[in-house]
Amino acid sequence: MAHSLIIASNSPRRRDLLEQAGLTFEVIPSTVDERAFPVDPPEEHVRLLAEAKADEIAEQYPESWVIGADTIVLMDGSVLGKPATPGEARQMLKSLSDKTHRVLTGYCICCKAARRRISDTVVTMVAFKRLSETEIDWYLSTDEPFDKAGAYAIQGLGTFLVKRIEGSYTNVVGLPVCEVIEHLIREGVVRR
Repeated sequence: MAHSLIIASNSPRRRDLLEQAGLTFEVIPSTVDERAFPVDPPEEHVRLLAEAKADEIAEQYPESWVIGADTIVLMDGSVLGKPATPGEARQMLKSLSDKTHRVLTGYCICCKAARRRISDTVVTMVAFKRLSETEIDWYLSTDEPFDKAGAYAIQGLGTFLVKRIEGSYTNVVGLPVCEVIEHLIREGVVRR
């Protein structure tokens, strides 16, 4: 029996990752207010938010399997969200320059009818190269930093910023595909 799959996110990056993995799914974005969740500790924050997003959509579609996710960039204990201005983006990129930061993605996969819910947090370490003012200026001129947590897209032009990563690349993009697919196969949602 084929199970329908829903991603409770409007993120084009998450959608692309699932399409690249060969999955068929619907996109039904969650309306959960992310500001209602305490940020500390960050590992718990992203997992609880992913659970809330998945649960909200799963309540409406109890026979479907729903994936919820939330990603944050963490530098020296501070969460770097999506920059609202060029000045904010510049400051974020300067703070990441020549340093290592963490990208945390909480994910949740659930199906109300099956009474199953799996959730966890995946952490990836990302080391940036030393960025010159010229490189920051050029990257800001591309407009890519403005809808990305931490002001960069590892899968886009921002790939030149990253010296190395330790952990899941797709986690930095927005969804730890390895772990998610593993659970979907284990639950029989995706056939081998």
